[in-house]
Amino acid sequence: MRIRKFAAIDIGSNAIRLLIHNVIEHREKPTVFKKSELIRVPIRLGEDSFTVGEISERNLARLIKTMKSFDLLMQVYGVEKYMACATSALREANNGQVVVEQVLKESGVKIEIINGKKEASIIASTDLKDLIKKDKSYLYVDVGGGSTEFTVFKEGNLLASKSFKIGTVRILNDLVKDAVWDEAKAWIIPHFDKESKVEIIGSGGNINKLHKMSGRKMGQPLSFIWLNAQYHFLNSMAYDDRISELGLNQDRADVIIPATKIFLSAAKWSGAKKINVPKIGLADGMIKTLYYQ
Repeated sequence: MRIRKFAAIDIGSNAIRLLIHNVIEHREKPTVFKKSELIRVPIRLGEDSFTVGEISERNLARLIKTMKSFDLLMQVYGVEKYMACATSALREANNGQVVVEQVLKESGVKIEIINGKKEASIIASTDLKDLIKKDKSYLYVDVGGGSTEFTVFKEGNLLASKSFKIGTVRILNDLVKDAVWDEAKAWIIPHFDKESKVEIIGSGGNINKLHKMSGRKMGQPLSFIWLNAQYHFLNSMAYDDRISELGLNQDRADVIIPATKIFLSAAKWSGAKKINVPKIGLADGMIKTLYYQ
């Protein structure tokens, strides 16, 4: 048996995550991927990028400190390979490339800015295929701070994928116009008919948190009815109460509402009544991509 360590750094619009995986290789058994550590740092890069068009000096300094910390942690854990990907916040920042170069110079961590298409393809390399049954249709919904990736699966195959600039941080800053919602709706509806057995597969920190709040066990889906009721419940509470009474982190207590709205909209447009929450996403796909490369 051989145990190898791989790491993924997901630089999102709301937070930055370091995921470390143990990859257990055995001659006579399938390779096992096991999460070892997940560290999340709430640097809201999207608030800079989507409102003023560039990453501020303050958040650049915080990003560099975070990458230095992640680099040290990867060394301590004995990580042999890592992959660092930045999504819409750095993709749309006027100084995105300058930020990447500065981070590399100061911390030694190399960041790749990926587009929505590559983001969706990395996500598709996760264990999604193990969840997808041939007699059902699925809409995979990965909600981020700057964008949401929608992927359609039918008869066990990936049919289509598209990224839209509908993200939680954008919504909070009133930057998502009705036309963008209409565009997403018009893309999703034709992929599903009334006869389809449709389920959603949800991805992202917000749907993971909602699943935990529901008290359901791993593998048990959320219902559309429960999610809709939870949306109205969260909306009725003040931001401070969501932190003090529900125990939500500061950077989760605001974005969880627009995230729930995105999932509810996707469910309405596709006709899905269930939302599966396997707790896999971009970082998991990056680990698989690294290993199989």
